[in-house]
Amino acid sequence: MLLPRLAAWCYRRRRFVVIAWIVVLVGVNVLAKTEGGDLLKSLSLPGTESQRTFDVLKADFHQTGDTGYLVYKAKGAGGIQAPAVKSEIENTLAPTLRKQKHVASVTTPYEPGGARFVSNNGTIAYAEIQFDVQANDVPVDVSNHMRSIVEKANSSTLQVELGGSMFTDQTQPKSEAIGILAAVLILLIAFGSVLAMGLPIMTALFGIGIGLAIEQLLARLLDIPSFAPQVTAMIGIGVGIDYALFISTRYREALHEGLEPERAVVHAIDTSGRAVLFAGGTVVISLLGLFLIGLSFIRGLSIGAALAVLLVMAAAVTLLPAVLGFVGHTIDKWALPTAKRPKPPEQTIWARWSRTIQRRPWPVAAAGLVVLLVLAIPAAGLRLGIADAGNDPTKLTTRRAYDLLSQGFGPGFNGPLLVASETQSPGDIAAMNRVAAAIEKTPGVAHVGRVIPSPNGKAVFTPVVANGSPQDESTTQLVHRLRDVVIPAAEKGSTLDVHVGSQTAVGVDLADTLGQRLPYMFLAILLLSFILLMLVFRSILVPLKAVIMNLLSIGASYGVIVAIFQNGWLKNLVGIGKEGPIEAWVPMMLFAIVFGLSMDYEVFLLSRIKEEYDRDHDNATAVSHGLAKTARLITAAAAIMICVFGSFVLSDLRVLKLIGFGLAFAVFIDATVVRLVLVPATMELLGDRNWWFPKALEWLPRINVEGAPSPAPTEQPRQPEPALGD
Repeated sequence: MLLPRLAAWCYRRRRFVVIAWIVVLVGVNVLAKTEGGDLLKSLSLPGTESQRTFDVLKADFHQTGDTGYLVYKAKGAGGIQAPAVKSEIENTLAPTLRKQKHVASVTTPYEPGGARFVSNNGTIAYAEIQFDVQANDVPVDVSNHMRSIVEKANSSTLQVELGGSMFTDQTQPKSEAIGILAAVLILLIAFGSVLAMGLPIMTALFGIGIGLAIEQLLARLLDIPSFAPQVTAMIGIGVGIDYALFISTRYREALHEGLEPERAVVHAIDTSGRAVLFAGGTVVISLLGLFLIGLSFIRGLSIGAALAVLLVMAAAVTLLPAVLGFVGHTIDKWALPTAKRPKPPEQTIWARWSRTIQRRPWPVAAAGLVVLLVLAIPAAGLRLGIADAGNDPTKLTTRRAYDLLSQGFGPGFNGPLLVASETQSPGDIAAMNRVAAAIEKTPGVAHVGRVIPSPNGKAVFTPVVANGSPQDESTTQLVHRLRDVVIPAAEKGSTLDVHVGSQTAVGVDLADTLGQRLPYMFLAILLLSFILLMLVFRSILVPLKAVIMNLLSIGASYGVIVAIFQNGWLKNLVGIGKEGPIEAWVPMMLFAIVFGLSMDYEVFLLSRIKEEYDRDHDNATAVSHGLAKTARLITAAAAIMICVFGSFVLSDLRVLKLIGFGLAFAVFIDATVVRLVLVPATMELLGDRNWWFPKALEWLPRINVEGAPSPAPTEQPRQPEPALGD
């Protein structure tokens, strides 16, 4: 009885509850601005070869900053040695760039030893821009100013670009705003009322506004990656609107059945509110399952996203009842001219749809299963990695610089490997030269630089350029071949302990680490979700079927993102530069988020079906009525999710496109093929067996998400409602 008492208290103390939420929202955001920590801009993989390489370079070579590139192509006679080109670079661009904040040096091809900066045909060259900080720590205003300087140098005879991750344009479309605008339109169509439309939006914004601020505060204690706020906002807005939508809809239903506002609020929270808490709990559990990956930045990401979900859940069961207390019977105020009173469930299109499926369950189930399996086929070729700048849109200078370097020096030049080792004896430098010679003979290696000893004489390193680009599978295979075969054989008999690192190798190590740990995370989330659903629905087949169907919908989404982003099919559909590997952390995030959201729809649909089944124990009628009462709601909620997630496809950042498209497509498949086709078809086929539960397990605790049945409407005359501001 805790939820009904909480709902009643929030309704009666609505002024206090609303003011408390406003105070918390403002206070936490002010605190985050003053005391918030910095988001993690570079990844650390303790214990990997990449990390050991960086440790050597930092300790012995004092390389604490990253290198960018000023890349240029001369189009006239004389190539890069033409006087006008040389003057532009030496006398104008290089001196100007050297004056910028955090730029330690700019080394041009016109200095002694600069021949290595020039392509064989003499038309393409580059200058090295050495920063005193890592790429992700270069302030945005500095990189923007440098891009502006270089852009003005372009002419009919000279193309100038900037390469390096510090020059990636961070200006992104306001995807959250676009998603919210789409949600407003969908809610307006679904509810037919301006006031009813605003409630879910308001609830979600309060929850996510506090969640993002707390995430900023947690950055002082945890490693939270720089992309976490976008991911958190994406999830929080989507589930927040959905949760408030489910509760508001149940409230309106209760009003239409004749209940007074307070009893309608209590009933909505005691039914849909329970389902929201349980469904949100499954999302949180899925997100916290990321802890099994064992990486600090993944833990920070999962905690931030889980907190956002918890806060929008809290807003749905406390703030929303309070606001409904002000709204009362006026929830349908400012209705659209086209708005109509809802039909009885048995007269809706969804009831007819359910009966159609129930008449032909076998072919319908088979067709739905075939669709999911076909979509999942490309997932068999999933390759994890980190996409390089070659995937950026051509409108970005980093992509154009990447293409120029590939044209002039080969694709591998965009991400050279760094081979480093500490030295312990005078003969180790000669031994490192033997290692370099062995590497140069390895298939897939384009060039090996000279062996460079550290200033303190305690370490050596050499750069290695692969034939393939940083994201190519051939480069990944080369890294493994060097580490596992070539280097161990070449360093025998010496005291060297050679490591292969660089940002390219970080991508390889991240993919390997996550690939090894993903199965444990998958298994834990699947097992826990099965147990929770079993306790809720007191059934073995219902949770088993739910887990299998959720896996199928996730597999279909994996297949589609592999087909588009990795294989390049229909890549223009989402505006990616070219195909590449799937970012190593995306599959685990997709699994955790999509599995949690799939359980949302499963709980909302099955709890309504179970409520109907418990009333008369007629499985066919329960499925038909349960689907009829929730299909419109699930469709609207899914449409909102699709718009919120899909809006991130407008971003220039490939990783946001990838996870946004993957989530949007997964929700689409889940809310259509799975919820509206496979679930009713399989439940019809199984009949009463859906609800079979072994007597030997009756001792297990019971979790109730259906709440109490609808109370009878009051016979007392309705009292005047307070004005909206009362």
